[in-house]
Amino acid sequence: MSAPALPPIERIVTFCCRWPALVTLGAILLTVAAGFYTSAHFAMNSDSTKLISPEVDWRQREIRFDKRFPQQSNLILAVIDGQTPELAEAAAAGLTARLSEDKKLFPDIRRPDGGAFFDHNGLLFLPVSEVEATAQQLFKAQPFLGALAADPSLRGVMDSLATVLLGVSQGQAQLSDIDVPMARLGQVFTAATQGRTDYLSWRALITGSAPRPEEIRRFIEIKPVLDFDALEPGARASDAIRSAARDMGFTPEHGVRVRLTGDVPLSDEEFATLTDRVWLMGAAMMAGVLATLWLAVRSFKIIFAILATLVAGLMLTMGLALLFIGVFNIISIAFIALFVGLGVDFGIQFSVRYRAERFHHPELSKALCHTGRSVGVPLALAAGATAVGFFSFLPTNYIGVAELGFVAGMGMVVAFVTAITLLPALLMLLRPAGEADDVGFAGLAPLDAYMARHRRTILRIAAGAGLIGLLLTAFLHFDSNPLDLRSPKVESVSTLFDLMGNPQTSPNTINATAPSLAGAEQLARRLSALPEVAQVLTLASFVPEDQERKLALLADANNILGLTLNPFEVKPPPTDAETVASFRDVAAKLRDAAGDRKGGAAIHAEALAGALERLAGGPAANRAHAVEAVVPELKTMLRQLSDALTPSPVTIATMPAAMRAEWIAADGTARVQVFPKNTSNDPRILSDFSDAVLKVAPDATGAPISIRESGRTIVGAFTEAGILSFIAILALLALVLRRLSDVVTTLAPLILAGLLTTGSCVLLGLPLNFANIIALPLLLGIGVAFNIYFVVAWRAGAKNFLQSSLTRAVIFSAATTASGFGTLWLSRHPGTASMGELLMISLFWTMVTTLFVSPALLGPPPAREDRAHEKLI
Repeated sequence: MSAPALPPIERIVTFCCRWPALVTLGAILLTVAAGFYTSAHFAMNSDSTKLISPEVDWRQREIRFDKRFPQQSNLILAVIDGQTPELAEAAAAGLTARLSEDKKLFPDIRRPDGGAFFDHNGLLFLPVSEVEATAQQLFKAQPFLGALAADPSLRGVMDSLATVLLGVSQGQAQLSDIDVPMARLGQVFTAATQGRTDYLSWRALITGSAPRPEEIRRFIEIKPVLDFDALEPGARASDAIRSAARDMGFTPEHGVRVRLTGDVPLSDEEFATLTDRVWLMGAAMMAGVLATLWLAVRSFKIIFAILATLVAGLMLTMGLALLFIGVFNIISIAFIALFVGLGVDFGIQFSVRYRAERFHHPELSKALCHTGRSVGVPLALAAGATAVGFFSFLPTNYIGVAELGFVAGMGMVVAFVTAITLLPALLMLLRPAGEADDVGFAGLAPLDAYMARHRRTILRIAAGAGLIGLLLTAFLHFDSNPLDLRSPKVESVSTLFDLMGNPQTSPNTINATAPSLAGAEQLARRLSALPEVAQVLTLASFVPEDQERKLALLADANNILGLTLNPFEVKPPPTDAETVASFRDVAAKLRDAAGDRKGGAAIHAEALAGALERLAGGPAANRAHAVEAVVPELKTMLRQLSDALTPSPVTIATMPAAMRAEWIAADGTARVQVFPKNTSNDPRILSDFSDAVLKVAPDATGAPISIRESGRTIVGAFTEAGILSFIAILALLALVLRRLSDVVTTLAPLILAGLLTTGSCVLLGLPLNFANIIALPLLLGIGVAFNIYFVVAWRAGAKNFLQSSLTRAVIFSAATTASGFGTLWLSRHPGTASMGELLMISLFWTMVTTLFVSPALLGPPPAREDRAHEKLI
């Protein structure tokens, strides 16, 4: 009679043991070819808008809006805060001009609150009463302004003071008339004597009131050219903006702070946060993996074989991924971590089982063949179940994870194939030493006996724990706010939170469209009536009311002040000696004016005189601080006043073309911008705001809608994939195990681990979010693999699991996975850290249920005659 045919996997292992050099050479050639293909074709698209299917309704609305108004997407928003309104305006104007020179990197730059249009017509947007009051204030300041415009320097400031002080000495004016300017100039010049710069707001000096928050903040909207081949597509543009700001002196040391936020910096800085501590996490991961492998196999030769197999599998998977999908996205590239975390399990399972077989079969090839016979089927089933779990993401609308599922599923197949081919071939070539002792945990024999005696008690405890976990799951919170996944310490996020506090600058606006501007006005009126809405803007919102009256007032003011603000001759800048002389002259006149007077004005005059005298006698560097604090702001103020007094009638037709394009598309479609009344950034409030707007404008889109709908799409994708993977794994187990009780025994510990994981999240206050939800399919993949190993071993007659080599393999496989994924907990990125935390929690409960609940469920192994009828397919 001929010998019985070997099982397929054992035949494969036997072949690899017979021709190890040939198999290894073939694997090397394939790995090198995959490496060359990867290096030649590697590409990654970091465009986060491509992660969700464009077929989804809300994405189609976004795409339509972006096509009509492309200038509204992929923006960098430069937020400029100045210590004075003049500093903020000068910085915004200067930075805009500098960036506009580089059209290749910055094809579109806009100032939504400034530029020539608002510089000349800004006063038209004030009520008539405020325009009239502003004109009167300027009339009163005319003498002062004339001297300053003719000599915009510290000398000119001193001459203006001297003129007023002359009037005081002649009884034509009161010292108290200039009390506020003296007090403020005294503060500025005192700071200069101390080597500090205390910037002077001329607007506040003239109006007598402190600047409003919106007056010291300016915005620049920048649409850069993005490099989606880079991990941070807008990094080059952001670096150029920051470099330009530094070069021009727009820094906190000079009274200006420039911060960047918007879609582009938010996305870029999130990736930068993800890579922060990457070396620490990588080092911790490698140290953990190597230490775990050593404890598992106790042989450098076996460790080398496992790692070489892992690297080969990784290169082959990456090459196949590029062949089939062409380009990685920012999620699918994470297959590397998945492959290392899950793929190494196959190597450990095979190697630990090999050590156990080597103890019983000293001959290397025979031990490897027996390993293939005993571990091949459970490895194949575990790989198949894990791959099916990942492939279940393919039908979902979450393209980022769908591609990750495809690559990771394919990686599980590759990892299994290399584990039963390359790994035994390498072991044959490396010829590790034999095993002197059994590789199980003999010390756990008492615990095995205890579990056998108290099997029902363990199951009751497990059932009770599962029930508690089920009840706690009702309180599980899902954090749908994506900003909670970002570090609040990075500039783009902290700036965004700053803007959210003001209804006028909140980024949580919604855009709706209408076929025409007239239709947009009608839609705006309907939206304005909603209680959730603070204000609604259209292009018509930028046509001021009562223009005739305001234009007349400003024309009269310009007739009177035009030559004052724009003199025919302007004095050249003074020398330092001239400035010193003017300081001393005014200081003497201030003391004369103060005389024996009492009260605040006299005190302020004496203080200013003292500061001027110290500046005059001090180093030139101190006078430079005084110049920086006063003169640039003075010139900015004079230019602003001159521009503000020369408005033109504003109509839709007279608006700048770029401004019209922001609100009216090429096809005539008009944009309507809707602002929320509640700026708390609460997802429920923003959802109510979105619902209210969508009822009136079904085509609306914007951040509140996109955030909510993307969350629903992502959660829906994971729910769909979870159901599909559970059904697929159930079908696979039923097909292979062919007995319902064994299928239930395989899945029950996994379900229990899931309940305990979610219950722990509730108790620990750890919400699910868009980042850590990926731990759930990982739990499914790891858990089903471990339980399959136990069920298949039990069907083969195994018992006393805790002291077996299988438990050793499972424990160290889990430890390796923990080393790979647990280091994510060290990340500064809140989303990544929460992913690492949830992975560790789920892995802990998976181990508990696999090692203690699964053996209790299985009980004594079936009789030998029963096992003969339970062969796997």
